[in-house]
Amino acid sequence: MAQFVNVAVDAMGGDNAPAEIVKGAIDAVNESSHVKVFLAGREESINRELSKYTYNREQVEIVNASEVIETAEPPVMAIRKKKDSSIVRALNLVKEGVCDAFVSAGSTGATLVGGQVIVGRIKGVERPPLAPLIPTEKGCALLVDCGANVDARPSHLVQFAQMGSIYMESVMGVKNPKVGIVNIGAEEEKGNALVKETFPLLKDCPDIHFIGSVEARDIPAGAADVIVCEAFVGNVILKMYEGVGASLIKKVKEGMMTSLRSKIGALLVKPALKNTLKDFDLEQYGGAPMLGLKGLVVKTHGSSKSVEIKNSILQCITFTEQNINQKIKQKITMEKN
Repeated sequence: MAQFVNVAVDAMGGDNAPAEIVKGAIDAVNESSHVKVFLAGREESINRELSKYTYNREQVEIVNASEVIETAEPPVMAIRKKKDSSIVRALNLVKEGVCDAFVSAGSTGATLVGGQVIVGRIKGVERPPLAPLIPTEKGCALLVDCGANVDARPSHLVQFAQMGSIYMESVMGVKNPKVGIVNIGAEEEKGNALVKETFPLLKDCPDIHFIGSVEARDIPAGAADVIVCEAFVGNVILKMYEGVGASLIKKVKEGMMTSLRSKIGALLVKPALKNTLKDFDLEQYGGAPMLGLKGLVVKTHGSSKSVEIKNSILQCITFTEQNINQKIKQKITMEKN
């Protein structure tokens, strides 16, 4: 039998589960013969969705889970009490070494807590961050952290920069990725206490390409490949990105429908515009990996459709094949010694 990258998927998580989750999983296995998906959730519901598709049955397995952790539930309590939930069952597959990675569009809190409590941190990693790829004029950048550590310390941000650099170089193929810290100005003396204390540490870090402060307006232009910040700032940046992107697309569409001339023009530019807008579609980049865990945990949007689920599963292949966790482990161990 072929050697697969095994990915556990929370089939019951998210606004569009299980239909879009299952569809995304099938799209992934039909696109790549290197992945096997373990769909965790209510077996009857999953089978009902699977019956709609044609796929290699060797690449899909159902892991029955009778419970679902809802978004509003306290995450720590939910992880402890709902042992037979789709999230807990799937995370345990990663912990036990059955699967290499876990993907969920479900409860963010439960995914973050479960990632640390069940899968566990790599020794030496202080705080695993969530690190989504965001589109820029030059391709994409890694935003780290976007939601896991609201009250980070300077040493956490240094590790974010190191782990983010490894990810961008090994997964995205960016040689010597540029690292910038989010600030309210380019000058070194600007910023809050966290940024001021972190700046010299990043500046003196020999294994990253630190370029200094990056203002929010410079991020879409591709000023840096790794954008370092604590989770509160990162989440605001990510949500603003999503909101502005959606609004711009809406206004462009409205503008093209204002007159007969604009409608004719829209037909002419539609193919080129579609390709351009695709570059700024966050769904194509998949979910946000939680860096620094013993196994890969990927969190996607709660509203994820099949394309984002598919891309999240496929990104697990590159992450696993490039041995990202081992590279992070070596880097952090070397730093601690």
